[in-house]
Amino acid sequence: MEQKLFENQHLTPNEKTIADFIAKMGMTVLTYTEDEIAKSLQISNATVSRFWRKIGFKNFKDYKNHYKETMDISPANKLGNIMEQVSSTTIHAQMMTMSVKHLELTLAQYNAVDFQKAVQSIVKAKTIYIYSPGPSEGLGNLLNYRLSRFGFNIQVLPKSGHEIYESMLHFCYGDVLFMFGFVKLHPESRVLLEHAKKLNMKSIVMTDSIVSDFNMLADLLLFASRGELWEFHSMMAPTFLIENIIIAVGKETAEQSMMKLEMLDSIRKEYKDLLPR
Repeated sequence: MEQKLFENQHLTPNEKTIADFIAKMGMTVLTYTEDEIAKSLQISNATVSRFWRKIGFKNFKDYKNHYKETMDISPANKLGNIMEQVSSTTIHAQMMTMSVKHLELTLAQYNAVDFQKAVQSIVKAKTIYIYSPGPSEGLGNLLNYRLSRFGFNIQVLPKSGHEIYESMLHFCYGDVLFMFGFVKLHPESRVLLEHAKKLNMKSIVMTDSIVSDFNMLADLLLFASRGELWEFHSMMAPTFLIENIIIAVGKETAEQSMMKLEMLDSIRKEYKDLLPR
């Protein structure tokens, strides 16, 4: 993308240095500030600021937005980006640092009122419908596995296609739709949320976007940081949030939850010779 931006441009020597820098940095340049670029190249901030207008943008922010919209965000690129950032000898420490960062960003946006409302909605639900497409499937399975043990009626929705309509047929007031909505609002997500709203069903969306189309359609949003659009997406913070929901729901339904778990233990003991663990 960068090469085309610089074609037919009459760049000064300093501007050529900046152009070369951002071309070599690729998507990593999105993590930089103008001041950091200037210091790295030993060029004045004013020269860096003028550079963006020279290549057709209002400012650095405008350039970043254009880059994000046109970049090739493939799984291979995301993995390649994280592999460039970590060293094989210190990978554990570096990944730990990244995980802590995601947890800190998640906690910074934590809304105790919305979290408690989500928990209460789950506790009171007749049926909990879980929609966990793509990489969020594991999170949906975890939520389903734990809440089912507590005795809740859980239905995992199909990922896409007309099968979704068959499940929507059974939606009703008093049910809850729990959805994982990472990156953007897909057509299936819109259909499910709009139909839930028509039936006055509560909808809860766990998302990695603070402001998005989900804000208009969902009753409750739970933010979990996974990294920027071009980065390898970590599931550390979403898993942390799901486990918090499970524990909070378990505490709210302590008597029922303990009874179900005791029944599970009894069943295991009764049939342990036939189905050993």
